[in-house]
Amino acid sequence: MPPPFQANLQRLMAAAGFSMHDVAARSGVDERTIRGLLAGNKPHARTLHRLAEGLGVSADEFFVDPAQLLYRRFDRATNPLVEEILESQPEFFENWTEADFDELHSRFGAGGPLTREGVLESVRRMNRKRETLDKLNLLLETGEAGVLGGIIDLFYEKIRVRKGKK
Repeated sequence: MPPPFQANLQRLMAAAGFSMHDVAARSGVDERTIRGLLAGNKPHARTLHRLAEGLGVSADEFFVDPAQLLYRRFDRATNPLVEEILESQPEFFENWTEADFDELHSRFGAGGPLTREGVLESVRRMNRKRETLDKLNLLLETGEAGVLGGIIDLFYEKIRVRKGKK
């Protein structure tokens, strides 16, 4: 059995319908390097991220346990409205990764699969969370990182105290 990285690279290429040439063109990674990776060579971190970007997935996708893929199929089957909304409103899913879709598909509403409104609300919340995290990451790269860290620590402590009182 091929190592997880190798098997997942093969799986992702097949799912996208990409040849080695296609992946090389989209990622900027040399075809010889891709051939070596498919043969079992370990990727450098930079190569890993370039491949992920070229394939439109997060780098974590290369290390997914194959058993987890069974859960993905189950989750996708239990929430078919996600695909319907993706087709009708693709603007909500801009820059989404496979992990984002996994999270959305795995959500359930009261009594079972999400309703159309439940899917849309989950998508809005996930997008808001992403926007907030993007802003937070940017702020952490500035001179205000210390102030921001202090504010986060205060909120975190406030939540911990509340949970301790319950």
